[in-house]
Amino acid sequence: MKRRAFLYRFTLSSGAMLIAPELMAQSSKKRSQSLTILHTNDTHSNIEPFPQNHSKYPGMGGVAKRHEIIEEIRREEKNVLLLDAGDIFQGTPYFNNFHGHLEMKLMSKMGYDASTMGNHDFDIGLKGFKTAKKYAKFPFLCANYDFSNTILKDETKPFQIFDKGGIKIGVFGIGVELDGLVSKINYGDTVYHDPVECANRTASILKEKGCDLVICLSHLGFYYPERERISDLILARRSKNIHIIIGGHTHTFLERPIVQRNSNNELVIINQVGWAGLKLGRIDVDINSKMSRRSSIVIR
Repeated sequence: MKRRAFLYRFTLSSGAMLIAPELMAQSSKKRSQSLTILHTNDTHSNIEPFPQNHSKYPGMGGVAKRHEIIEEIRREEKNVLLLDAGDIFQGTPYFNNFHGHLEMKLMSKMGYDASTMGNHDFDIGLKGFKTAKKYAKFPFLCANYDFSNTILKDETKPFQIFDKGGIKIGVFGIGVELDGLVSKINYGDTVYHDPVECANRTASILKEKGCDLVICLSHLGFYYPERERISDLILARRSKNIHIIIGGHTHTFLERPIVQRNSNNELVIINQVGWAGLKLGRIDVDINSKMSRRSSIVIR
């Protein structure tokens, strides 16, 4: 299967460096390393490709094609991290029939490193999610959902640190407000905490732990007309120590990653790849003071 990618490619010059300054003090061996971040969001139980007669996405998407592309990239690149920004569940009869078990099994087969939870991942309640999660061979990262008084206590973690070729990457998750979006019976005694405060606190912890790169898996949504509603754009502007925000929730097809300045006037990259597994996001990080960025790979 031949993969097709947007030709847009962008490199930040050393004068607009995204990577944290402390990383540049590392050994020349470490500085020569690169990292490829692959990501999805809002796949919504779309296991099969869209039908060939679909008016907008004929034959596009599908887990099998995504897996093939991921494996091809893993053969080409030494250090690959595969992440998801939530809303794995809900949208096709596969979810209705298998209650999320199939999605978890397939993501495990594809070798996902981590995911966060989206609002639709509560659609079968906390008990249903816990049962489906037994088939997940990857962690769920939720920094601003407190499950202490629920059956999901100890089932998620706020963050995880990965080592890829000597690059230390901290990844954490931030979820959307559930009240008014999800039925109370489905999230129970889950406590929601301020996403910006939790994001900055968690990113600070990851920095203190020596992470070279900090990635936020966000299910807040890319942008809202209401200025007070927290989105990825607002989170980026108010953040500290976050280098990349991988978003979800609003099903936004970004033509290319968006660059914002954080509260310290440092650069933050935001990317989101729509929904239904139609695209696979890709961000290539060159530790030698540059970042090459490819927005996404179309799955045909």
